[in-house]
Amino acid sequence: MEYDLVVIGCGAGGLSAAVAYAEEAGEDARIAVLERATREGRGGATRWTSSWFRITKDRQLDPAFIGMMEELGEGKADLDYCRTYASEVPATFDFLDRHGVPWVYFEQPFANRNTGGGLAMPVPGGVAIVDTLAAKVDSLPNAAIHYETEACALETDESGRVTGVHVRSPEGEQLLRAKAVVIACGGFEGAPDMLVEHLGPRGAEMPVIAPTLVNNRGDGIRLTAPLGGDVAGQFDMFHGEPVDTRTEKPDAVIYGYPFGIIVNRDCQRFFDEGQDSFDSTFEKLGYEIWANQDQQAWFIGEKAILDWPNVADIMLTDQPPVEGETLAELATALGLDPAALVATVDAYNAAIQPGETDRSIRDGKCTKGIEPPKSNWATPIASGPFIGYPMTAAITFTFGGIRSDKRARVLRKDGSAIPGLYAAGEVTGLYYKEYPAGTSVLRALTFGRIAAREAAAGA
Repeated sequence: MEYDLVVIGCGAGGLSAAVAYAEEAGEDARIAVLERATREGRGGATRWTSSWFRITKDRQLDPAFIGMMEELGEGKADLDYCRTYASEVPATFDFLDRHGVPWVYFEQPFANRNTGGGLAMPVPGGVAIVDTLAAKVDSLPNAAIHYETEACALETDESGRVTGVHVRSPEGEQLLRAKAVVIACGGFEGAPDMLVEHLGPRGAEMPVIAPTLVNNRGDGIRLTAPLGGDVAGQFDMFHGEPVDTRTEKPDAVIYGYPFGIIVNRDCQRFFDEGQDSFDSTFEKLGYEIWANQDQQAWFIGEKAILDWPNVADIMLTDQPPVEGETLAELATALGLDPAALVATVDAYNAAIQPGETDRSIRDGKCTKGIEPPKSNWATPIASGPFIGYPMTAAITFTFGGIRSDKRARVLRKDGSAIPGLYAAGEVTGLYYKEYPAGTSVLRALTFGRIAAREAAAGA
């Protein structure tokens, strides 16, 4: 079959590329979007997450982003790529508006690292991106989304240009010929062998944060390696989040931990819950739970915190907290040692220093004389009833992936671009050490657009 464009992946990056290509090349363009999942499970991580956008009120990327990437990357991150990303963000929001993707901007009610002061998100979450852009693809006369279809290999001509994709579907194997190909099929969080290879023997222990992430099997690396494709990003690091263990709800993150304490199986604190705002520490907490706490942790706090403005809204689980009128009752309900939990909470309460609590800033209300300290928002856990959430670390995406440039071209190890091949989203490696929250889905949308523009121009 002959196409103008084949897109591998049906999340934010892939759908953005398909729809933007139709804008660039005309709505009669022949476009195939490949989705390993079923129609009901389409959209990868985008479908299931809140898909926050780290922007300012005037639709610009957080101005601190490039500096953060320079600092965290220690010379490894592609800053030209990051600058292009920042410059293209307003056009990405124009693109979302043109195609009717609903989104909202809101000021953050809690302290956060975003110097722009706020966040945006699609309404009611990433599913709005997937369903709205997929409907646009479905409306195009010569475009289609091919479900339960796996990309097996890339086809090239004698010059090395990518000219198609070998695919496997319930109908069998076939070659889809194309003038250009965009890879946008996520990282390797659904590939246990690659997780073990890059994260170590315990790499495959983490649950995925959304069910169809099991389809993200490192296809980008597998497809481009035979063509001499290069890689980027930190392969032994990932974006993980502390989620409620009792639910199968995707993205059930417990973000309210700065307003209580976190303990391990031995009822010992192991993390400074108030070291920074939750948007800049939840990944560190997830990593610590996985790496050093045997994938188990518990949030402990007063039930009264759920009545504080906006706190209940950042407990994303669909399960109510475990409750106890006393700390000993709570510990028993959670399967923890009552005496050990009471001792830890007593030591924490005794270490709290005077001062007022202000959750909208880093208020400096801290502890002294205990390790680890709590640097901000240290309020007593003294009045029942008390609540707890059992947590584990769930993987959201991996940092390592294929290397692409500011034009979304996939690069070889010698730095040259593979003709006819582009990439967008988490399949491309970018992050090192830490992920600046709220930049991944927006990056996928932005470079999906850029890939489409480059592919249309190249064709």
